[in-house]
Amino acid sequence: MRELQPLNENVLLELSENKGEEKTASGLIIPDSAKEKEATGKVVALGNIENPGISVGDTVLYKEFSGNELKFDDKKYLFIPYADVLAKVVETDAI
Repeated sequence: MRELQPLNENVLLELSENKGEEKTASGLIIPDSAKEKEATGKVVALGNIENPGISVGDTVLYKEFSGNELKFDDKKYLFIPYADVLAKVVETDAI
């Protein structure tokens, strides 16, 4: 079994792939290259980070255009510096 393990202060995120085409109200198809990428990912592994505010399994929001995207075992991943993690997505109860 192979796995990716980030080094130094890096975070490995798994990116979800949005499949299916989108259309405008007038019926025009929006190509993938024109879609704005969502800057969220699921934390798969952490490098050597002292007191991280995130853990494996968390969903995080990161800086746009950050890191290095790669495909490994038919999944899309993103290596980003820990400093580029902006927030952890947390589910809360409605008030």
